Amino acid sequence: MTATIHQVCILVGGKGARLSSISRSIPKPLFDIVDGVTFLDFLIEEVTRQGFDDIILLAGHLGHLVQERYRDRSLGPSRVRVLIEPEPRGTGGALLSAREILSSRFLLLNGDSFFDTNLRALAAQAVRADCEALLALRWVDDASRYGAVDMEGDRIVRFREKDDQSSGPALINAGAYFLASTIVDRIPSLPCSIETQIFPGLAADRKLYGSPRGGYFIDIGLPETLEQARRELPALRRRPAVFLDRDGVINVDHGYVHRPDQFEWVPGAQSAVRLLNDLGYRVIVVTNQAGVAHGYYDEEQMHTLHIWLKDCLASDGAFIDAFYHCFYHPDASVERFRAVHGDRKPNPGMILRALSDNPIDRRRSFLIGDKQSDIEAARGAGIPGFLFTGGNLIEFVERCLAGSETGAGV
Repeated sequence: MTATIHQVCILVGGKGARLSSISRSIPKPLFDIVDGVTFLDFLIEEVTRQGFDDIILLAGHLGHLVQERYRDRSLGPSRVRVLIEPEPRGTGGALLSAREILSSRFLLLNGDSFFDTNLRALAAQAVRADCEALLALRWVDDASRYGAVDMEGDRIVRFREKDDQSSGPALINAGAYFLASTIVDRIPSLPCSIETQIFPGLAADRKLYGSPRGGYFIDIGLPETLEQARRELPALRRRPAVFLDRDGVINVDHGYVHRPDQFEWVPGAQSAVRLLNDLGYRVIVVTNQAGVAHGYYDEEQMHTLHIWLKDCLASDGAFIDAFYHCFYHPDASVERFRAVHGDRKPNPGMILRALSDNPIDRRRSFLIGDKQSDIEAARGAGIPGFLFTGGNLIEFVERCLAGSETGAGV
């Protein structure tokens, strides 16, 4: 298992010259998209669900507004910090200001663009390549607004500026970079743009990696693209979900599994989660944990196992959005967990909570479980349930997606 990248830095310091009429009083990433949800909220929600839980907002222009909004924001297990530059010093200067708290590897995002892609897969690629910089790339029909990127194999070899030379279909820089912290040692002076002063040199030395990726892409640098984001992002945010039971679906059910040395992956499980991630589904685990109720292990041991599980998946470029669990059992030996509870399957409580907590398209969601109680829970929540009786999970998931399985669908 390779080291997991947890840190993301988001550049939120641009003045937005092409949106000057509204960006004079508010930074671009804080533009409202829908019902008080800002563009930056969308970015933070996306990286958080993919397991990046150390979030650094690199602010500049009107940075006090960023600090006011996110200083006391609760984001579950994620930590959010805001650093404000005293004066504009470019993207390189923003990173230099964070030098003391940068992880050895981190994700850097432009705060005014959104790329709906599997960032965990990109992180795993960056770790495997052991490179100083890997850029996410996106194919567009006309690159003249962005500038084009030329590749040879897996390396970026040239950047073409925003002019006629870059018009027509081409790869562009999608504003998502996996970097080693040593990148700041390359900053020659300030102000410094890593895009124009650092990346071209790395490309010339064939040390800059690129990863062409599919997925929805938008930046809000123009009035018309800002309005486009307001039309399209709310629907994109409402993703379908696949609910997975844990024991018997993700791992072989050896009975009250609660330590990594007891954990045996179901064949194809990691690949199945990765497939769902790549297709844009939320992946949510709903698991009865009666072992806690019976005193075989405690809550902390379960959470530790789930952290380990997420790190294993991250090595394969996959992630689980959330875990929901139920410790209660009517015959529990631990008194505080002795109860008939609406979360315990076959009751649908865990699924219903997930549907309430997350923007989920219920109509395209379904559950995979290995027991009839899982199927009953799905039915109670109003989603189809598919009974997995063993074999290769990714093959089963593919059949579910194709609609060929005959589980207890609702």
